[in-house]
Amino acid sequence: MAAASTDRQQDWITTVVRSPFGKSVLRRLPAGVRHWLFTGRRWQRHIVAQLRSRWHRSLQLRVVSTTLVLSALVIAVLGFFLVLSIANGLQTSAEASARSQVESGAAFASNQTSWHVLEPQTQFDSLITAEAIARALQQSSGSTGSYLVFIQLTNGGPVGVQWVGQRAVNITATIPPDLITEVGNEQRLHRADNDYTATPWSEPTTLTYAPGFGSSGPALAVGEPLGPYYQLYYVFPFTGQQSTLVLVQRILVGVGLALVVLLAAIASLVTRWVVLPVRHAAQAAQRVSAGHLEERMQVLGVDDLAALATSFNDMAASLQAKLRELEDLSSVQRQFVSDVSHELRTPLATIKMAADLLFESRQELHAAGGRSAELLQSQLERFEELLVDLLEISRYDAGAATLDADLVDVCDLVRRSADDAQQLAERKGSRIEFRLPATGCFAEVDRRRVERILRNILINAVEHGEGKDVVVTAAIDSAAVAVSVRDYGVGLRPGEQQRVFERFWRADPARTRATGGTGLGLAISLEDARLHGGWLQAWGEPGKGSVFRLTLPRIVGQELAGSPLPLGPDEAEIAAPLGGADSYPPEVD
Repeated sequence: MAAASTDRQQDWITTVVRSPFGKSVLRRLPAGVRHWLFTGRRWQRHIVAQLRSRWHRSLQLRVVSTTLVLSALVIAVLGFFLVLSIANGLQTSAEASARSQVESGAAFASNQTSWHVLEPQTQFDSLITAEAIARALQQSSGSTGSYLVFIQLTNGGPVGVQWVGQRAVNITATIPPDLITEVGNEQRLHRADNDYTATPWSEPTTLTYAPGFGSSGPALAVGEPLGPYYQLYYVFPFTGQQSTLVLVQRILVGVGLALVVLLAAIASLVTRWVVLPVRHAAQAAQRVSAGHLEERMQVLGVDDLAALATSFNDMAASLQAKLRELEDLSSVQRQFVSDVSHELRTPLATIKMAADLLFESRQELHAAGGRSAELLQSQLERFEELLVDLLEISRYDAGAATLDADLVDVCDLVRRSADDAQQLAERKGSRIEFRLPATGCFAEVDRRRVERILRNILINAVEHGEGKDVVVTAAIDSAAVAVSVRDYGVGLRPGEQQRVFERFWRADPARTRATGGTGLGLAISLEDARLHGGWLQAWGEPGKGSVFRLTLPRIVGQELAGSPLPLGPDEAEIAAPLGGADSYPPEVD
């Protein structure tokens, strides 16, 4: 039921495919594409089902997978924060180094008396001074190009020239406006001479080159006033820091992957140490449940797993001893029942002969004596039936019952078995109705045992039918033949469908047996049905009657897959078209 419910669940792919939009799209696709799509979908379902089954069945897989995912998540989070911390450290170090470099450059420019950075000059002289300062400071960067130097002319240069520096760089896009504003404020609010030390200002930026001169990249812009007429700016590309950060990231990824794999291997190894003994215990338990009571687990060491193996071995040994004890007791009981049954037959025969004489002479006795002779005769017959049933059930218990199968018409057996039940039905005021197929129901069965089954369920139906009609239905298919007996009497309460086949069980212990039954009839009938490889099943509801259905394979040794008749209250009505309804068929020789 659960599997069917799971099969009915639709994933999002199935929902899309079955939607009107999905159907319209599929109709427009070529037949070959649709075939490959459906084939891929079937393979996807198969693989998912295999993975799901493997996931639920393997504890080791679940532990290793969980460890792998959690360790990867933890390492990823730690790596993220570690890279972030390293990046912040590199940026802080770069800012400190940049500020120091800018302060050194500004001091160098201010101490050059030939440049007159603190004195007003003409526009052309200011431009020449700015170019000289930028060229001198840029030369100290060397061939590495660790920084770029730019100077802004506060009062403007000739023909609107405001910046001096590398022409390949888009200065206005590289130097942040906020940084220019801060440096300008610093320049206006403080006195700029040799006695004043300016404060460098910094801000992250993007080094932007003019088209065709290079690719942009992150950088740090640092600015400082250079006297009242110039502003000095340094741009430090983060090329080295980026290379370092990329190297650190690669190292962390490699180490993280190696650590994840190592943790997964350790988890697999540790789980294997735990799972293998558990698997061995499960296999040993399966062998013990299959009857191999001598199965034991190997005890290694003194740890918890060794304690598990020791406890399992003790349990198996105790179970083996108890089962042997029960087998011996059962064997003694079966032998006792068999011996007692055989030993009682001789004195019972003698008593039966004496009782027969008294029964035949009951007319010569007074009324009380004649009645006693009749009661003695009936009870002796019941006692003899009980001995026969005890002998039969003891053969089943000992495994000595055999099947003598012939090809017979089960419908004929139904008619023959109704003879004994018909007499009881007449006394009860009920009628036995037959619904049998006209073509017969031929099968390989043991005639004697099947007649006994049918006789027992017929008598049981009449006895508990409370004077109402009993319907007997037979049906046949290619593999099985079935007979059901339907009564409309007291019925069965929930849970009694199985207990009714127990030995000496009664639905109402206070109820007397009108037919003098032994209490073993249905139990023996169930064993007879199982000996054929068939089923004997019961259905019932209080006040609605009951149904007893016998299903037998048509060929001895063939396994049953179903029954031609349903097990329920309406089987007689469903099977009615199979044949006519006779109150009681004529006796067949």
